[in-house]
Amino acid sequence: MASISSLGAGTNLGLSTLYDNLQTAEQTKLTPITTQQTSYKAKLTAWNVVQASLTKLQTASDALKNTSAIAQAKVSSTNSAFSTTLSTSATAGTYSVEVTGLAASQSLLSPKVASKDTDLGDSSMSSRTLTITQPGQKDPLTVTLASDKTSLSDVRDAINAKQGSVTASIIKADDNSYYLALTSRDSGTTNKMTVTTDDAELAKYVSYDSAASSNAMTEQVAASDAVVKINGIEITRSSNTITDAPEGVTLNLTKTNKGSPETLTVVKDNQPMLDAVQAFVDAYNSLQTTIGNQTKYTKVDQGNGAQDTSNGDLLGDGTLRSIQTQLRSKLSAAQGSGELATLSQLGITQDITGKLTVDSTKLNKALTEKSADVVSFLSGDGKTTGFATQTSSLLKSILGTDGSVKNATDGINKTLKQLSDQYDRVNDQITATMARYKTQFTSLSQLVSQMDSTGSYLTQQFNAMNS
Repeated sequence: MASISSLGAGTNLGLSTLYDNLQTAEQTKLTPITTQQTSYKAKLTAWNVVQASLTKLQTASDALKNTSAIAQAKVSSTNSAFSTTLSTSATAGTYSVEVTGLAASQSLLSPKVASKDTDLGDSSMSSRTLTITQPGQKDPLTVTLASDKTSLSDVRDAINAKQGSVTASIIKADDNSYYLALTSRDSGTTNKMTVTTDDAELAKYVSYDSAASSNAMTEQVAASDAVVKINGIEITRSSNTITDAPEGVTLNLTKTNKGSPETLTVVKDNQPMLDAVQAFVDAYNSLQTTIGNQTKYTKVDQGNGAQDTSNGDLLGDGTLRSIQTQLRSKLSAAQGSGELATLSQLGITQDITGKLTVDSTKLNKALTEKSADVVSFLSGDGKTTGFATQTSSLLKSILGTDGSVKNATDGINKTLKQLSDQYDRVNDQITATMARYKTQFTSLSQLVSQMDSTGSYLTQQFNAMNS
C-alpha cells in the first residue's frame, strides 16, 4: 500500500495534503478528552496539597490534645551535687537537698594467683557449682564448672555468660600475678554478694560471706545506699537515681554535700504549651492559605464567557468547602467545665480572613493562673471532649480510609480511568478511520493514474493517425 507521502503521486489531486487535513480534523475529537484529563489531574494534585496541609494540622492537634506530655515546669537553680530531670507532672516548688551518702555497687577481689589459666578446683570432682546470692535479686546466679574449667578465666567466662546481676573481670598486677574481681550490677545494700561453692579448693580463691569472720575474697568497695535529705526528710534508696521524691522530679546524685544542702528550684514553664498552641495556629492558618489558593476565583468582565486561568483547581468543590466549614465550627464551640470555655478566652481569635491570631500575653496569663482550665479546654476527657481532642478526631475522620479526602481522590482517579479508556476508544476509531481513508485514497490515486495513462495512450494514437 502506498505511503502517505506518495498518495496522489503522478496526479494533481493533492491527496496527501487532503489526508493530513483529515487526520488533523479527526485528532480534534481527542481535545475535549485531554482537556478534561488535564483538569482532573490538576484537581488530584490540588487534593494532595490539601491533604498534606490537613496532615500537618492533625499532627499539631494530636500534640496539643496530649497536654500531659507537654512539660509545664523547669529547673531554674544551678546544682553541683545532683542533676535534675522533670516529668510532665512536675510542679513548681523549692526544695533543700542534702546528699549525705551515695549508692555504690559492691566489689570483691580474689587472692592473687600466678596464672589466670591454671585450674584451682579439686581435680577429684567432675563438676562443682558456684553460687552468688543477693537479697535484692529474686534468683541466685549459679554456674556449673567442669573439672578442667576452674581457672580464673573459666570462672570469669562462666559468670559473664549468664548476663546476670554480677559481672566478673581479671586484673593483672605489676608482678604478673592475677586477681578475679566480682562487681554487683546494681548498687545498694540489697545487692551485696554472698559467694559460695561446694568445691573446697576453689573456695580458697572464690568465696565470700559478710557474716563470716574470714573470707577468701576481700571487699574492695562496700555495697551502700544513697541517703539524701529533702526538706529535712531523710530518704534511702539503693540507686543514685531517685525518681519518687519530690513527685515528678528525678534526682541524679553525683556527689555528697553533707552539711551544705543545695536549693533545688522548680518553676512553672509555660513556653512548651505556648509553642504547642502556636504550632496549631500556624498549621491551621497554613491550611486556610492552601484552601484559599485551591478555591481562588477571579472575576471576569461581563460578556466574557472564559474563566480566568488563575482560578483554583478546586474552585466550587463542595467537599473541600465542607471540610473548611467543619473545622471552623470547632473554633467557636464551647468546651470544658471550667472558667475557660472558648478559644478567645485563651487569647486565640479569628480575623476577617478566617485565620487565627494568638495574644501570647493573654494565653500566658491563662496558663499561669488557670492552667487546669486550659488543660480541660484543650484535652477534655481525651476521647470525646476538649477542643484539641475533637479537632484531632475530626481530622482523623477526614483523612481516614473512609474519609472525605480519600473519597474525593478516589472519585477523581475513577474519572481519570474512564477518560483514559475513552481516549483509547476514540483514538482507535481515529486510527481505523484514517486507515480507511488511506485505502480509499490509494485506490483513487491508482485509478486516476491508470486513467491518465490511458488518456496519454489514446492521445498518442490519435496524433499518429492524423500525422
